Amino acid sequence: MPQLDTSTWFITIMSMIMTLFIMFQLKISKHLYPSNPEPKSTTTPKQLSPWEKKWTKIYSPLSLPQQ
Repeated sequence: MPQLDTSTWFITIMSMIMTLFIMFQLKISKHLYPSNPEPKSTTTPKQLSPWEKKWTKIYSPLSLPQQ
């Protein structure tokens, strides 16, 4: 059974990595990014909920008078 020749693996792997790097660089360089991004306003108008219009009182069972 012949032995596997691994002498060219290093060059093959390195050339693949360099090719991938160059391709990604070219792909990224074609993107147009905004020159001056401005923050968006995240404030929302306040809407009153029904329970915010009136006072509510919640009684815990331990605070009720004993019967």
